[in-house]
Amino acid sequence: MIRRLAEEERLSGAVVAGGFIFLAGQVADDDSLDAEGQTADILRQIDALLAKAGTDRRALVQVQVVLADIADAPAMNRAWDAWLDRSAKPARMTIGAPLVNPRWRVEITGVALAPP
Repeated sequence: MIRRLAEEERLSGAVVAGGFIFLAGQVADDDSLDAEGQTADILRQIDALLAKAGTDRRALVQVQVVLADIADAPAMNRAWDAWLDRSAKPARMTIGAPLVNPRWRVEITGVALAPP
């Protein structure tokens, strides 16, 4: 069974399938924020998507963070560190790459275990 959450015109915010929750790339609702603020905004969105799927951030097994400017890594990490459950750290990758909207500083995607 496949369950799609937060469907939009071109994508679903998350897809639950095969025992996993696959998150689409999440970007800040408020693109006027700096990298730390955008990261915090995105992490709130991830919490909401995981809650819709019946779980929370502790179920994340893998996360990819894309920064428009890799120099924003310390700012992104401040928001990440404030949000992270230290008892359930996912595997994480962070890279620098251009994002579709030049006002986006951060995009985050990941995979979580779905509840049984």
